[in-house]
Amino acid sequence: MADSDKVRGFRLWKRPSEKQKCRTATESEPTNQTKGKGQMRDLSKMTCIEDLRRVAKFKMPKMFYDYIDSGSWTQHTYRANTTDFAPIEFRQRVLVNMEGRSLESEMIGQKVKMPLAIAPTGFTGMAWADGEIHAARAAEKFGVPFSLSTMSICSIEDVAENTSAPFWFQLYVMRDREFMENLIKRAQDAKCSALILTADLQVLGQRHKDIKNGLSAPPKPTIMNCINLATKWEWCWNMLHTERRTFRNIVGHAKNVGDLSSLSSWTSEQFDPRLSWDDVARIKDLWGGKLIIKGIMEPEDAELAVKHGADAIVVSNHGGRQLDGAPSTIDALPDVVQAVGSQTEVWLDSGIRSGQDMLKAWAMGARGFLTGRAFLYGLGAYGEDGVRRALEIMYNEMDVTMAFTGHRNLSEVDKNILVEGTYPLPRR
Repeated sequence: MADSDKVRGFRLWKRPSEKQKCRTATESEPTNQTKGKGQMRDLSKMTCIEDLRRVAKFKMPKMFYDYIDSGSWTQHTYRANTTDFAPIEFRQRVLVNMEGRSLESEMIGQKVKMPLAIAPTGFTGMAWADGEIHAARAAEKFGVPFSLSTMSICSIEDVAENTSAPFWFQLYVMRDREFMENLIKRAQDAKCSALILTADLQVLGQRHKDIKNGLSAPPKPTIMNCINLATKWEWCWNMLHTERRTFRNIVGHAKNVGDLSSLSSWTSEQFDPRLSWDDVARIKDLWGGKLIIKGIMEPEDAELAVKHGADAIVVSNHGGRQLDGAPSTIDALPDVVQAVGSQTEVWLDSGIRSGQDMLKAWAMGARGFLTGRAFLYGLGAYGEDGVRRALEIMYNEMDVTMAFTGHRNLSEVDKNILVEGTYPLPRR
């Protein structure tokens, strides 16, 4: 075994090369598809998340697709989040009863059809008009939690008025603490059942594509944007029929932010680099409910999160959009589980593209998952129906794979379903 493998804490597990990166669909780009209002599309031919990604890429404006499907700097961590799942192998068992299977679980005391929640993502309403509302409805119907970002297009109130199930709200800590406290109050008034504190965005990682595309909501009427939008007629048609086209949690609520011209300067100044564990204690007191801390990558931070009252922590590197060169989340998971897995719920975010990914991470100790890009591909492709299909795909993959490993209930699954030496181990 090479010295580098010893340092990483693995046995036979190695990071795959770029040539090993898996792409499942190779057909030409599909054409736009529309359906009458109220009718459910037949998306049975969409058999994997990759299929939805390809349709979303075709339908969405370039700047918003690139915002979803890219990372910071060289995108090394962004790619590793997905490719590092590939070497992990399952042990197949045969001649066992596979009837009556269940993926039901709980996330912070909430019963879920499978241990997956829709992650809080900014600009969701730019993937599809009123996107947050559509995604929340799909999650509610399917039986998994939905979480809304501070930087959403639809506001807390918009989502609450158009859904019936309580949802989670994700908080970015701003320099304007009065605005932040008001956000928490609005989430309480909307009966949000949990608060997600994102801990890894005190400063913004450089995302080359966003800078080059001039990312904004709505798109600026530049020549290149107009040319691109001219080919996205379904997206444009949907956007013409909604008034929700900017960050409605902020505009009209934050001081001196009454229109788009003041929004960009306000947001660039507002992310607070002073955020510390002392702030976590105050936020928990203000909130008074379930607190989830997202952005944990090291056991020391996991221990501090537990000390400060986290009901769950999310192993996340912001989808590879912050610190490029950080480990993948599946690589970081073993140390965090070893440190605090017996004290709080450890979830995993960043890199989940299939139900098999979830089952591998569950076997390694994760007890919940957040999906961002997978649901956004579905949303950008087919709106609410696409989110529903993304959830169906991931559920089926996890369910069938669990059966092949010889189990009928997710609670029985542990590391014994994995081939020894193919998965990362704790470094310590």
